[in-house]
Amino acid sequence: MSTAKEEVQKILKQFPDDSSFEDIQYHIYAREKIEHGLKDIEKGRILDQEEIERRMSKRPGK
Repeated sequence: MSTAKEEVQKILKQFPDDSSFEDIQYHIYAREKIEHGLKDIEKGRILDQEEIERRMSKRPGK
Protein backbone atom coordinates (compact mmCIF):
# COMPACT_ATOMS: atom_id res chain seq x y z
CA MET A 1 0.00 0.00 0.00
CA SER A 2 1.27 3.44 -0.96
CA THR A 3 1.63 6.30 1.46
CA ALA A 4 -0.45 9.45 1.08
CA LYS A 5 2.63 11.30 -0.15
CA GLU A 6 3.27 8.69 -2.82
CA GLU A 7 -0.36 8.86 -3.96
CA VAL A 8 -0.19 12.66 -4.24
CA GLN A 9 3.01 12.37 -6.25
CA LYS A 10 1.25 9.99 -8.66
CA ILE A 11 -1.60 12.46 -9.03
CA LEU A 12 0.80 15.35 -9.66
CA LYS A 13 2.60 13.46 -12.41
CA GLN A 14 -0.68 13.22 -14.33
CA PHE A 15 -1.21 16.99 -14.45
CA PRO A 16 0.22 19.35 -17.05
CA ASP A 17 2.74 21.89 -15.79
CA ASP A 18 0.26 24.76 -16.08
CA SER A 19 -2.33 23.18 -13.75
CA SER A 20 -3.91 25.42 -11.16
CA PHE A 21 -3.79 24.88 -7.42
CA GLU A 22 -7.57 24.53 -7.53
CA ASP A 23 -7.43 21.65 -10.03
CA ILE A 24 -4.79 19.83 -8.03
CA GLN A 25 -6.58 20.37 -4.71
CA TYR A 26 -9.86 19.12 -6.15
CA HIS A 27 -8.32 15.87 -7.37
CA ILE A 28 -6.56 15.24 -4.07
CA TYR A 29 -9.80 15.98 -2.21
CA ALA A 30 -11.80 13.66 -4.47
CA ARG A 31 -9.23 10.89 -4.05
CA GLU A 32 -9.40 11.23 -0.26
CA LYS A 33 -13.21 11.01 -0.27
CA ILE A 34 -13.11 7.92 -2.48
CA GLU A 35 -10.60 6.26 -0.13
CA HIS A 36 -12.81 7.04 2.88
CA GLY A 37 -15.82 5.60 1.09
CA LEU A 38 -13.99 2.40 0.23
CA LYS A 39 -12.89 2.00 3.85
CA ASP A 40 -16.48 2.52 5.00
CA ILE A 41 -17.63 -0.22 2.63
CA GLU A 42 -14.93 -2.59 3.92
CA LYS A 43 -16.09 -1.96 7.50
CA GLY A 44 -19.75 -2.43 6.63
CA ARG A 45 -20.68 1.19 7.25
CA ILE A 46 -23.18 1.44 4.42
CA LEU A 47 -26.85 2.33 4.04
CA ASP A 48 -29.30 0.92 1.54
CA GLN A 49 -31.53 3.13 -0.60
CA GLU A 50 -34.57 2.65 1.65
CA GLU A 51 -32.67 3.80 4.74
CA ILE A 52 -31.36 6.86 2.94
CA GLU A 53 -34.85 7.79 1.75
CA ARG A 54 -36.24 7.28 5.27
CA ARG A 55 -33.59 9.56 6.75
CA MET A 56 -34.02 12.19 4.07
CA SER A 57 -37.78 12.30 4.61
CA LYS A 58 -37.21 13.24 8.28
CA ARG A 59 -35.09 16.27 7.43
CA PRO A 60 -36.49 19.65 8.51
CA GLY A 61 -38.29 21.48 5.76
CA LYS A 62 -39.44 18.33 4.02
